[in-house]
Amino acid sequence: MKTHLSEPTSFEFCFPQLDTLALVENRPEEVIIRLTRDTFTEERKTCFVRELAAEGFIAEDFRWASARTYFSPCRVNWLIDRTWLKHDPLMTAKTHRAMVRLLAGGLLLWLALMTATLGGIIGADLSNSNPHSTIGSTHG
Repeated sequence: MKTHLSEPTSFEFCFPQLDTLALVENRPEEVIIRLTRDTFTEERKTCFVRELAAEGFIAEDFRWASARTYFSPCRVNWLIDRTWLKHDPLMTAKTHRAMVRLLAGGLLLWLALMTATLGGIIGADLSNSNPHSTIGSTHG
């Protein structure tokens, strides 16, 4: 029995120097490239499309087509869109636990410091209000 594995139709790319993520959706009638930020120049867009074609992510005819073909509305659509990004639930839970621990530790530290500070002030006040103190009294 043969299993036919379909090729992925979307690919994610990261451009850390531009602080941008890209999602390339290869559809039969068009290629949609979603960027998280508008950081690509027209020259960079042309180079990126040529690289995608050269590496086999999109059709080979994009490799040698003119720039006008790349940016025609029916072939390649460039979108600035963050809706495709998804948060990992495990990472969200891990971050939540870390923040709870951090806040609880900060609260305990604050309570310890306040107890030490107020304990010192109250202790000093109690020692100054001793009724058996000889300060200010004269014995003749």
